[in-house]
Amino acid sequence: MYELSKRVSYLKGLAEGLGLKEESKEEKILNEIIDILDEMAEVVCDNEVAIEDLEDYIFEVDEDLSYLEDDVYGDDYEDYDDDDYDYDFDDDYDFDYDDDYFEYPEEDEDEEEDSK
Repeated sequence: MYELSKRVSYLKGLAEGLGLKEESKEEKILNEIIDILDEMAEVVCDNEVAIEDLEDYIFEVDEDLSYLEDDVYGDDYEDYDDDDYDYDFDDDYDFDYDDDYFEYPEEDEDEEEDSK
């Protein structure tokens, strides 16, 4: 993310070259915006490094899991079908996705009169 930091530095140079009056409102706002952009560029750069580290870690865990699966299941692991164990939770409830609300079962009229 060196490119982002480089662009913020370029923006700082442009702002200094504008020749705004010292302590003018415009200069204060522009400098504050540039400072915020600079901090954001640093955070983005740090996040990219952390993401790369996590990607490496996940790759290593995936490899370890693959070795473990081979040790536990052997060659028979590929014969298992995960679809045999899938359960569809939507079948238990009557949820109308178009209206975004849950439909409760209707009560009998006799039950409504008894509750009054």
